[in-house]
Amino acid sequence: MEQEEDYARAHIAHCLRRYMVMRGNSEAVVEVGRSSRKTGFELVKGIYELATGLLDAGVCRDDVIAIAALNSYHYIELFLAATYIGAIVAPLNHRWSFEEARVAIDLVQPKMLAVDTNLVSWAQEIKDKKNLPSLDLFLLLDDPLLSLKSNFPFLSIEEIKKSKRYSYLGEPVAGARGIALICFTSGTTGKPKGVAISHTSLITQSLAKIALVGYAETDVYLHTAPLCHIGGISSFLAVLMAGGCNVLTPKFDANLAFQAIQGFKVTSFITVPAIMSDLVSYARKENKMGSSKRVKKILNGGGSLSEDLIKEATVLFPDATIFSAYGMTEGCSSLTFMTLSSPKMKESEDNTLHKSLTKSEYLKMGMPVGKPAPHIEICIGTWNSNSNNIPSIGRILTRGLHVMAGYWSKNKKICPGSIEKGWFDTGDIGWIDQNGGLWLMGREKDRIKSGGENIYPEEVEAALSQHPAVAKVLVVGIPDTRLSEKVVACLMIKDKWKWVNTKANSSLLQDEVSAEKLRDHCIERNLTRFKIPKEFIIWNRPFPVTSTGKIIRDAVKREVMAPLQLQSNL
Repeated sequence: MEQEEDYARAHIAHCLRRYMVMRGNSEAVVEVGRSSRKTGFELVKGIYELATGLLDAGVCRDDVIAIAALNSYHYIELFLAATYIGAIVAPLNHRWSFEEARVAIDLVQPKMLAVDTNLVSWAQEIKDKKNLPSLDLFLLLDDPLLSLKSNFPFLSIEEIKKSKRYSYLGEPVAGARGIALICFTSGTTGKPKGVAISHTSLITQSLAKIALVGYAETDVYLHTAPLCHIGGISSFLAVLMAGGCNVLTPKFDANLAFQAIQGFKVTSFITVPAIMSDLVSYARKENKMGSSKRVKKILNGGGSLSEDLIKEATVLFPDATIFSAYGMTEGCSSLTFMTLSSPKMKESEDNTLHKSLTKSEYLKMGMPVGKPAPHIEICIGTWNSNSNNIPSIGRILTRGLHVMAGYWSKNKKICPGSIEKGWFDTGDIGWIDQNGGLWLMGREKDRIKSGGENIYPEEVEAALSQHPAVAKVLVVGIPDTRLSEKVVACLMIKDKWKWVNTKANSSLLQDEVSAEKLRDHCIERNLTRFKIPKEFIIWNRPFPVTSTGKIIRDAVKREVMAPLQLQSNL
């Protein structure tokens, strides 16, 4: 009876038979730079063999397999083989320090740790510490010769696959609680949390991307995002379920990405602002603007693309529809979707409200992030009363099959976190317009309380970024004895401009900018006076970012406050 119930449960591996039939002897996975190509038949056969081998090696249902590696064919193969037999995959971020990785490994207590040659040292250090009784198996993904030569007890993929019983593997099995994945959050505010995500959530998210982005059997999808992030994982599964081909690079590199786009006729990929910026910069430098006409679908996440970057992206990829998604790991990636640019873009009901607003009115309302996917519920936990037809502003809540099961704890329990009656509190603030579109105003934790007024940094940043001298801007609130917090803008100035420390009403040259000029600019953009920065700090180095390209606002705030704390200690 238990087996019959398993057959009826959702499982990401249920798409494999269909995928094998659809792709057959056609290319399914290509590794750029490694001359490795696998057909649909070879991919699925390899998954079955590896799944059987994992069972023979002692991996059981609900065991955790941690993976620390760059993108590769064997990464995909192991991910699907492990989940096929009911094990849970915990991808580790290859950009972490060993100490960060050790905390994550200690949290999930894996049965197996799989690494590639780039992160062999992690396996060695973990084994030397001898404080993980659950960890019995070490797997080396990419170099079978090293596993033979090394004194370390590495298994290789080829060694595990020696079992020939894959034809008797049986149907895919889900874990007892249906968990497929423990995906770690970016950890911008502290230690990363392990987000427990079910097979159902992953399938639901994949179907949303297939429906709204339009992934299909004809797609050739380039992996620009790492497979340790929910965006990379969910998009890979969407393309797999659609029957498309996957093109893998170990990690993002603009030169390698263009080689793949042109050499393998790539039609789709996902991006974050930093990746798109790098692609545009590389294309301009190499005179490749407009050369990528085969690309048809680009999905942006991890932050909004600026208007200038969207314009440049449409020149670089003239036949592509550029989508944007708002989401988070706890929601299994994307909650809402919107079209930023399309070769056939037309005025629609969706953007009627946007077009009727002046630029300053638009910025005050936050950032439009699109409508929820069909399976997703979104509502606003209101602060203000809904009187005078004013939309309610408050915390963004979401509910549905996409929501995480909870946060993984060390004793294998799942803590619900910010979930109440099925509703997950995203921690973001926003409102919903008359067309059902969600507007994002900012993070609750980033809100600045100055003189009793609420200020969202994103609104101030949007106004300042319109000044031609401003390359990048980040706004934070720092303690102030009179106002409680004061607004401080950290600026990166464009190369052709010069920052001038000058008093009010001083005349400036055409290529000069000052604090007063920027304050006047904010007033011209109708930014309320209490929101205008009291202080401007010139930032001469890149803002600190997470591995997904999100700026770590708290790190910038700490750096801004450091001199103040030093003075208070003197």
